[in-house]
Amino acid sequence: MPEAYIYDAVRTPRGRGKSDGSLHQVAPVQLLAQVLKHLRDRNSLDTRLVDDVIMGCVTPIGEQGADIARTAVMEAGYAESVAGVQLNRFCSSGLEAINMAAARIMSGQEDLIIAGGVECMSRVPMGSDGGALFMDPQIIATHKIVPQGISADLIATKCGYSRSDVDAYAAESYRRATEAQQENRFTRSLVPIQNPSSGVTILDYDEGVRPGTTVESLGKLNPAFEKIGQMGLDALALMKYPELTQIMHVHHAGNSSQIVDGAAGILIGTKEIGEKLGLKPRARIRGFSVIGTEPTLMLSGPVPATHKVLKRAGMSLNDIDLFEVNEAFAAIPMYFMDQLGVDSHKLNVNGGAIALGHPLGATGAIITATLLDELERRNLTTGLATLCIGGGMGVATVFERVG
Repeated sequence: MPEAYIYDAVRTPRGRGKSDGSLHQVAPVQLLAQVLKHLRDRNSLDTRLVDDVIMGCVTPIGEQGADIARTAVMEAGYAESVAGVQLNRFCSSGLEAINMAAARIMSGQEDLIIAGGVECMSRVPMGSDGGALFMDPQIIATHKIVPQGISADLIATKCGYSRSDVDAYAAESYRRATEAQQENRFTRSLVPIQNPSSGVTILDYDEGVRPGTTVESLGKLNPAFEKIGQMGLDALALMKYPELTQIMHVHHAGNSSQIVDGAAGILIGTKEIGEKLGLKPRARIRGFSVIGTEPTLMLSGPVPATHKVLKRAGMSLNDIDLFEVNEAFAAIPMYFMDQLGVDSHKLNVNGGAIALGHPLGATGAIITATLLDELERRNLTTGLATLCIGGGMGVATVFERVG
């Protein structure tokens, strides 16, 4: 069976997902097209050899609708023969795109694919596409579906994580991200974004990093999900977990993932196509998995997904040098470390989405780029990326450096 190799990884900076964010002026298709152009130009890529472009996008409506992947392919000036497809597995879409690309290459049906994702949350608000999972009263009541913030607070309550515990985790994420940014650890994959009209660079760094964030400063923020919990959503969740008397609301804007704009692309292909193009592989994809989990707790999926992918790859946790666990909320990586016994010094070593942001459809590809860069910087071998997913799912992928 052919193996799937990663040849390059490119990502945009993450801009604040508000109207005053630096990337707000750039339409989603332009953001993604710039990623594709950078991948082509820095690899002298003959785009006629690209079979497909697979892009995650969690809110594929309006400016992000109508198969944004194919639109971006055309806008980037790729060969007419290059196809494009958009997919949505919620927060894991960017990593799901990578896994789908790897599967198609490993099947022998395709040779070269660009996978990644895009989300402009300042222009296309999260949740604006609706959906029965979040809007159908019968679905919500039957399956005890609550907002993710309440699910995160539920996990924290079940695990006994206090407000100071989750704030301490968040403060460390900010500290690590600040250090990584100051030491230019993101520069290999991060490319500047330009104004499409003038060509002037408008952002070349992750905009959400806040140096000096402390447990004390985070402690001044009010819980974000307490009020909606009191409106009946806590009671709905507790119907599934009657052993709990209440849900302790510990998450807020400072210890949850930031809303941002961003895009990323990963160049994946066979060994033979790399040799033909004169490209040096950076890593190979050892294995990937996806799994469903209990939908009220919702966000516990990275744990069983990790068990599943390691079993399939014939590996153990001790074989993994670095972990990237999406920081949707502070309790998620904390739960991951506690359940699996993972050392905090091996996980999210350059900070995570709390400090850097979570552009939904792109995050899985962004953390893949970060993971590869850090494995190379430290001269380590294996890394695992994983994300929790709305509706109760988890995804995980193992990467191994080569060369």
